[in-house]
Amino acid sequence: MGSAYTPGLRVSPDIVIRKTRRLPLKGQVMVKVGDRVVPETPVARTELPGSAQVVRAAQTLGVEPRALAPLLRKRVGDALEKNELIGETKSFFGLFRTALNAPVAGTIEAISDTTGNITVREPPIPVEVPAYVRGIVVEVLPEEGVVVETRGALIQGIFGVGGERQGALRLVVSGPGEALDEDRVPADAAGQILVGGSLVTGGALRRAAEAGAAGIVAGGIIDRELVAYLGHDIGVAITGHEEIPLTLVITEGFGEIRMAERTFHLLRSLEGRQASVNGATQIRAGVIRPEVVVPLAEGEAAAAPTPQDEGLLEIGTRIRVIREPYFGRLGRVAALPPEPQPIPTDARVRVLEAELDTGERVLVPRANVEIIQE
Repeated sequence: MGSAYTPGLRVSPDIVIRKTRRLPLKGQVMVKVGDRVVPETPVARTELPGSAQVVRAAQTLGVEPRALAPLLRKRVGDALEKNELIGETKSFFGLFRTALNAPVAGTIEAISDTTGNITVREPPIPVEVPAYVRGIVVEVLPEEGVVVETRGALIQGIFGVGGERQGALRLVVSGPGEALDEDRVPADAAGQILVGGSLVTGGALRRAAEAGAAGIVAGGIIDRELVAYLGHDIGVAITGHEEIPLTLVITEGFGEIRMAERTFHLLRSLEGRQASVNGATQIRAGVIRPEVVVPLAEGEAAAAPTPQDEGLLEIGTRIRVIREPYFGRLGRVAALPPEPQPIPTDARVRVLEAELDTGERVLVPRANVEIIQE
């Protein structure tokens, strides 16, 4: 038996969840401690600076940069409407005229008598951060955001894509071993989070998007089908910013993998409840898990406590690998060498020998696996 540094996926019917909702830039917090919020409640807002547009003013008017200023009708700090006249030149007793018009709406930020260019700053872009989950504001981060607390069910996945969305959970398969294909996507899926079993196919993703589904939760997905749906390869950085119409949460890994019984049964018990989902994933330092959050109703009785992983490994323990090159692969512990072993990075770490479900036996750092409760 050995100690495992396993973060583990949380699958709990009743847990206190805190979500930090932070602005990208300093701004205004719109709620206070004790306020009750729903997912759509704006809790903070700010304005992002607009893009800067460089106007080649002297070149357009055909003058030297130092001769530009007297020809302008606008000065630094003046507001502009798109196509508004900024300046002009006249020649041959006013018979010929060259006009300089604003390419965009905005404010004049700078006029250079060295380059003859004018910098126009487009209007700021308003940004609001919503609460994401139903709950209570328990902390205010001045000028930055808030912390929202809720009590409810939390289901973490191993991989996801797509941002924060809300919808009612709806099971569309009868068991954790059934695949969610396009024929199982209901026509009335708009605004719902569909729950599959062992797999979601690329066809199901497209059909669900066409039907207006908010998200999909399933055990596995074929990587090439996901790449085909996204239109680009999957990078190693954080996911969650993809421009796709739904959010995908994968609970087990790549390939067709039966969803864990515990996860499927919890999702089935929550069918019809409003959930918040987020596909954001980061598997390097500062692990971020995709998730499904289902707040309990106010005053709802607590569910029975869920046993927690003890963080121990032994021969036969069911595991999932959470780092490359075997990311998402499932297997069992076959051996626990007691001494640190060298790995490709030249470091010496404690490892385990895993027999993957494919039959392959591999050495994996113990920090790169998590225990799966069966």
